[in-house]
Amino acid sequence: MDEKMRIIKTRKSVRTFDRRKITPNDKEKLLNYIKTIENPYNIPVEFIFLDRERDNLSSPVIEGEDTYIAAKVPRVKHCEEAYGYSFEKMILYAWSLGIGTTWIGGTLNRPLFEKAANTNDDEYMMIVTPIGYPSKTQSQVDKKLRESVHGDERFPPSKLFYDNDFETPLDSTEDCLDAVRWAPSAANRQPWRIVKKNNDYHFYLQHTPGYSSGVGWDVQKIDLGIAICHFLYVKEGKFIIDEPEIESDEYTEYIATISCER
Repeated sequence: MDEKMRIIKTRKSVRTFDRRKITPNDKEKLLNYIKTIENPYNIPVEFIFLDRERDNLSSPVIEGEDTYIAAKVPRVKHCEEAYGYSFEKMILYAWSLGIGTTWIGGTLNRPLFEKAANTNDDEYMMIVTPIGYPSKTQSQVDKKLRESVHGDERFPPSKLFYDNDFETPLDSTEDCLDAVRWAPSAANRQPWRIVKKNNDYHFYLQHTPGYSSGVGWDVQKIDLGIAICHFLYVKEGKFIIDEPEIESDEYTEYIATISCER
């Protein structure tokens, strides 16, 4: 297993931290990396470090955290996908340094976090993560939450990937698809679907019927940004938005295509 796939497959949501502050060296590395993050939508995503004590921040599902990272994005088309892509790039790099994270959207005092991040009316602050070094033991809340969403489980490839159309499952072992399969998603719903036609990988969002984040943006489009990040993390390709003529149902929405050379 190469290093990038190792990072993807070993990274897990961390909700219990050992209370150590991030070392100055690790913080500098993370800050410098964040400055280099770009996304294929060319939408700016601004990261903000927040201090738990100074900003009076907390989450009921987190224990032992010292620092949070929030991010802001303009309220424009495709902002959710850009946000998910950029935030996940940061999270993968943090894990390469041994720094734990977890995506938090619903279990936070949103007005308080938005105020701490100086969020403007024309911006969204969709997600935050605590950062820190993982504790050797999990809190009971952490254990129960992970068990409730079956955090260590993923759908089989044949449920997520298709060959030419949505009628033909693709039981693929390609690293790029396996990287997508192990991407995190809200409540572990895994809403991404990919149809491979020749060397084109068409990304779709299979909306969960009746599911809504109720916050002004589509949290499952954030998940698709994460999926695209994982794919391009391990395989080079040209990112395009050009909907193919592939028949799908009313819940399935085309998102983007990655075209790869042979």
